[in-house]
Amino acid sequence: MYRTETAAGDQVEISFEGNKPLLNGSPINWSLIEEKSKRYLISKDHKNFKCEVLKLDQLTKTVEIKINKNIYSISLKDKMDVLLEQMGIDMAAANVVNDLKAPMPGLVLEIPVSVGQEIKKGDQLIILEAMKMENVLKAVGDGVVKSIEVGKGDSVEKNQVLIKF
Repeated sequence: MYRTETAAGDQVEISFEGNKPLLNGSPINWSLIEEKSKRYLISKDHKNFKCEVLKLDQLTKTVEIKINKNIYSISLKDKMDVLLEQMGIDMAAANVVNDLKAPMPGLVLEIPVSVGQEIKKGDQLIILEAMKMENVLKAVGDGVVKSIEVGKGDSVEKNQVLIKF
């Protein structure tokens, strides 16, 4: 089950019974044909609609689509998202990376990311040498690199901001 809200503020629920989609609990008869990457032709009730996926953000579970000439922003929520929301927990915010700070004084050996790069939990961000050992600093969540505050060869102090997200 997925829930979304229309531009008019109406709640829409899409679920599946086997492979058949249900809209607000009622079966819908439609077909979807992929024409090109991210471009589709939707047929419903003998009418055709051109659809293009403009933006998909898996972190915030939002998608922006263009149907004919209208653009729609859709928030996708599954059963778990709805339950967590009811409990006051925002998982998208919980998985977002905050600024990366140096855990210890050291020397920046390598920065395998760049500004604007999308990162996922576990990605290598910086290799820091401290006490003759190489320490790989990894992302604790998903995010986008806004700025890199240090350069290769820089000495850093404990708690110094290395990368901003």
